[in-house]
Amino acid sequence: MKALYRPLSLIVSFGGALLSSAMFRQVWKRVTGDSKAPKPTDRRFTAWQVVAAAAAQGAIAGAVRAAVDRAGAAGYEKATGAWPGNE
Repeated sequence: MKALYRPLSLIVSFGGALLSSAMFRQVWKRVTGDSKAPKPTDRRFTAWQVVAAAAAQGAIAGAVRAAVDRAGAAGYEKATGAWPGNE
């Protein structure tokens, strides 16, 4: 049964990536007023703005990934009765 978890996990992870990207854009827009986060090579932004954007994006992506992976595992357990990871 755990073999079924792999494809489900990939689909859920892809959805989580889309969700974290959308969340980061919203957070960045609300905090800075800019609709786009700075790229590391964009001269218009200071180094601290670029680093802050990368740190925020990493934190949001990590939190969303953990939440989505955990929810996927819990849903799999509910559907099959087996926990997909180490117990």
